[in-house]
Amino acid sequence: MQRIRIAVVGVGNCASSLMQGIEYYRHKKLDEAIGLMHWDIGGYKPSDIEVVAAFDIDKRKVGHEVNEAIFAKPNCTIVFCPSMPKTGIKVRMGRVLDGYADHMKEYEEDYVFIVAGEREPTRDEVVNILKNSGTEIIMNYLPVGSEEATKFYAEAAIEAGVAFVNNIPVFIASNAVWAKRFEERGLPIIGDDIKAQLGATITHRTLTDLFRKRGVKLERTYQLNTGGNTDFLNMLNRGRLKSKKESKTEAVQSVAATRLNKRDIHIGPSDYVPWQNDQKICFIRMEGKLFGDVPMNLELRLSVEDSPNSAGVAIDSIRCAKLALNAGLGGVLHAPSSYFCKHPPRQYPDDEAYRRTEEFIKQYSVAPATRPDKAAKVPA
Repeated sequence: MQRIRIAVVGVGNCASSLMQGIEYYRHKKLDEAIGLMHWDIGGYKPSDIEVVAAFDIDKRKVGHEVNEAIFAKPNCTIVFCPSMPKTGIKVRMGRVLDGYADHMKEYEEDYVFIVAGEREPTRDEVVNILKNSGTEIIMNYLPVGSEEATKFYAEAAIEAGVAFVNNIPVFIASNAVWAKRFEERGLPIIGDDIKAQLGATITHRTLTDLFRKRGVKLERTYQLNTGGNTDFLNMLNRGRLKSKKESKTEAVQSVAATRLNKRDIHIGPSDYVPWQNDQKICFIRMEGKLFGDVPMNLELRLSVEDSPNSAGVAIDSIRCAKLALNAGLGGVLHAPSSYFCKHPPRQYPDDEAYRRTEEFIKQYSVAPATRPDKAAKVPA
């Protein structure tokens, strides 16, 4: 099989887990492959993914070999694959724009510091890097609130002719104008805002759907999250959270039997706890009424390593995007977006999103030469 060539924007904890995972599963067999939703998608295994370009703004990463940079500060995720082979791919200086919150400067010693003396690339230069490296898919891992920076790289993707997987809550796939632009260029896009493999949002959605199916009236709920990575530090600036809160809240509202009033639902980051590092702790409370209007409540505490929890989903997003490229599909991949992301253009219940994604994989795993709808622009 042809390898899948990706570019990573933001060499943080999520990128670290993804790249470690690619190498980790390279040395596994099917019966040893714990933690994957799919071992094989259209003939592509995790080890068929190759990072061919990377961008960051941290002085401890720019100019360094990418498989070394993933272990540099401020990254703090668990190291489950310490032996990473050299690739020869150096992390390049990216565009700063709004990808760096002002309050982060207070944490320069341990956290993000813009590379001194490094010139930021123009869009044309980024486009040339993508083309010359043979990039097929961009993985966007910029910090929450990076509206302009995300648009910069989405624009570069369109100009370079590459697919875009938007893992953060800046609305690109779920923005009709951006979605149309990718469709017109015949480029697939998956987004927005990646769901964890088994994290706070997918758990909250599942419980909300369970309330609905079992006839329990959900009256109010909250989801509070704490963590100690740079994602949580970045989100101390509440001005960067508008799209994040909308994304997480809509993910739950969309599967409720009746939409809750704003005052009765609170979902979003709560606080930054440095010693937690990449461990994310989620607290969920749900209050409702059972048969006979009898009150009930549910409380749940979930603890996960945040970044590996997203990598298991990202590794499938990449392979679905590759199937779309092989099939000549352009525009939003609605089934994978709904299954893999919190804020897709079309919100399906998770069981339906799963079924549609399995159908997508089955349909587009067929060799292009034998597929009757090879010329299709947008998948159903």
